[in-house]
Amino acid sequence: MHTSRDFTFHPCEIAFCGLSGSGKTTLISRLVRKLRERYSTGYYKHGCHRFDIDRPGKDSDVVRRSGARTVMISDPESYAVLGAGDAGIFRTRASLLHLDMLLVEGLKELPLPKLLLVDKEQKILDLVDNGTVTNIVALVAPAPPDLQKTFGLPVFHRDDTDALVSFIERFFRSAIGNRPFNGLVLTGGRSRRMGRDKALIAYHGENQLVHTANLLLRHCSQVYISCRADQIADYRGFGFPLVADAYLDIGPLGGLLSAQKLVPGAAWLTAACDLPFLDGTLLAELVSNRNPFAFATAPKQESSEKPEPLCAIYESKCRMPLLMRHAAGNNSLRDFLEDSAIHYLSVRDPQVLDNINDPRAKLGAESRLSKK
Repeated sequence: MHTSRDFTFHPCEIAFCGLSGSGKTTLISRLVRKLRERYSTGYYKHGCHRFDIDRPGKDSDVVRRSGARTVMISDPESYAVLGAGDAGIFRTRASLLHLDMLLVEGLKELPLPKLLLVDKEQKILDLVDNGTVTNIVALVAPAPPDLQKTFGLPVFHRDDTDALVSFIERFFRSAIGNRPFNGLVLTGGRSRRMGRDKALIAYHGENQLVHTANLLLRHCSQVYISCRADQIADYRGFGFPLVADAYLDIGPLGGLLSAQKLVPGAAWLTAACDLPFLDGTLLAELVSNRNPFAFATAPKQESSEKPEPLCAIYESKCRMPLLMRHAAGNNSLRDFLEDSAIHYLSVRDPQVLDNINDPRAKLGAESRLSKK
């Protein structure tokens, strides 16, 4: 009964729906206590009645009632934002994306995937029959009746929190696994220090564009080449689809944003074209250690403790924060990795990620590769 769709608040979201008094909050609380051991979990509840986070007469309440459309209050441990207008879902998305997953209470009319809490009298099933509640992925009942034959969906006892946690994990991982996982070779640089196009240098019998794309193709269903518009004619004959930069003069971020724009919802295994020592072993480790709940999975060199942004996996949910950083004038992918919820892979051999950017370094790289 669940249909695929773009997410409403978070890429990994599931709603708990049932009649008033069905125990939604109690169940969510139990699940959060277990999920928090491995995941950063959020909770969202949309109230049917008006509410005030701050008490009438307090400074923030006075200013809000004076006409401020957005008010933020905070203390050393927490914060809250009160806003007005019709941009609520966008703002909610932006503030929740750092989480691994989101549990939603209510909102049974929205097309979120749902765990349906069935009451003893099964009155909630009337809302299913009349089409009010859709997108059900499983049912929860106080003493599970014979509902599985009726709906063809998993049915859980409301006290079996371990089984529910396992189901939620499997559901999210399956949803992520059904989204595209693409490769992206970053080639859009000007190669000024090298004096020639770095993507067309051959260290391995074939140029770096083709060599790197073939490495990525072992793990991705499709590999794209990120390039400038004026490079399309030179690269068209190599057999890989091209993504011309739609965001100009902002470095590798422009290539990634352009690819995300072309294939919404995809995750991207990226590699720069000037990494001649990059091998299948590191890419295989990166893919096998991928954390799809994080913004990205990236190598971090043990010697420098710096993440490598040009050989990393970027999940689809990182697009919005990347766009927001770009709008604020910060186009550094490394800064994004250092500031965000990232999963790191430790790399002991720093040479595997060496960038080769000038003729002298090229000669050294050729010498090192010839000795292998």
